[in-house]
Amino acid sequence: MTTNPFRVAIVGAGPAGIYAADLLTKAERDFEVSIDLFERLPTPFGLVRYGVAPDHPRIKGIINALIKVLDRGDIRLFSNVEYGVDIALEELTDRYDAVIFSTGCFIDASLSLPGVDLPGSYGAADFVNWYDSHPDVAQTWPLDAEKVAVIGNGNVALDVARVLAKQADDMHSTEIPDHVYEGLKSSKVTDVHVFGRRGPAQAKFTPLELRELGHVKDVDIIVYPEDFEFDEGSLAAIESNNQTKQVAKTLTDFTMREPVGAKRRLHLHFLHSPVAVLGEDRVTGLRTERQELDGAGGVNGTGSFHDWEIEAVYRAVGYAGTALPQLPFDEAKRVIPNHEGRVVDADDQASAAEGDVVQGVYATGWIKRGPVGLIGHTKGDALETIGHILDDRAAGVLTEPVYPDDSAIVELLESKGVDFVDWEGYHRVEAAEKALGEVEGRERVKLATREAMLREAREQVRSESHSGT
Repeated sequence: MTTNPFRVAIVGAGPAGIYAADLLTKAERDFEVSIDLFERLPTPFGLVRYGVAPDHPRIKGIINALIKVLDRGDIRLFSNVEYGVDIALEELTDRYDAVIFSTGCFIDASLSLPGVDLPGSYGAADFVNWYDSHPDVAQTWPLDAEKVAVIGNGNVALDVARVLAKQADDMHSTEIPDHVYEGLKSSKVTDVHVFGRRGPAQAKFTPLELRELGHVKDVDIIVYPEDFEFDEGSLAAIESNNQTKQVAKTLTDFTMREPVGAKRRLHLHFLHSPVAVLGEDRVTGLRTERQELDGAGGVNGTGSFHDWEIEAVYRAVGYAGTALPQLPFDEAKRVIPNHEGRVVDADDQASAAEGDVVQGVYATGWIKRGPVGLIGHTKGDALETIGHILDDRAAGVLTEPVYPDDSAIVELLESKGVDFVDWEGYHRVEAAEKALGEVEGRERVKLATREAMLREAREQVRSESHSGT
């Protein structure tokens, strides 16, 4: 008598999902596991592929580590399969002992300001999707504004500001396709203003990203001495945290730099809280209120306002999770409500009780805890979630699947006509992108449309079919 392996489905093939799969394969256990990854896009890797700026190859290098995990061959990939459209929850629970959701956060968090919906006001995630060539967004982006504001003091705000300020030719060596390069080359931007409501010691930039600004060609970095307040709370943060110390030092060093008359200027403003986007038919300005530090890491408004002449606003105040069909969702926290990765059937995570646990359904990554922390932090999330899955299996509380065979999911998708892409198909996409890059002396050039990726993923299959192999 053969025993079926413990079957796990993971919905979302970004770092969180791949880390969870990897950790489960390496966990100490006395039984066989079978893991399938599902991804709605034709390619895996989530925000590493579509959320990291193209001029940051060091961070994008994380993909190489993820590729090594999937290259082992003990984890199957089903890309171009959208949960809630191509496959439903009960179809997964009928075929797997456990289902993990790792769908991440990929839309902009809301920002409630008068005028925030005016034409010329954009979410940073939308802009990032454009310059990262996300297949589900348009290939054009309006870059006709000369003076631009970026609201936010984190790395996404810094990425957006840097890409807006950088000369297109300095981006051409990256993986951006022609439509992004031509769009950036046509940009009329002269001044990019980054606004943070707290002080320099409270900025959420990472030191390396901030230092990179100082090396961007033909861009003057401009800071304002009056913004550099360091109260007792700021000084304590600087002394106790090396990252904060490095950020504060770099920003302070910027105050001693003289502008050299570059074609573009990147202004870093602190202690300015946006209160309204100005304009009638489109954005014409941004109003901020001057803030003062409260001694404990926070700020208070001073009642002093300033109107800035701005023609476009980018909101980089964080990402947010999206609700998934057939699953509970916490609208306030924008996550799937859960207890340490076990999904609970409640609309408010705080009010959920242990008895509300949805057996066999789990969450990991940003959709579990919100968009906080760097990519590597998702490993800790995955470890916690995987631990509970193994505990639940040992306790005998998981329901065995109705269709336990590995072939059951393939048969289902094929019966529905779902054009899924496997791991070999991804490698064909990767090879096509590298071939495009080789022509131009670049490492790779991204395929920018879903159709192009699916065509390349199928190319070898068609060729083999035509050749009779």
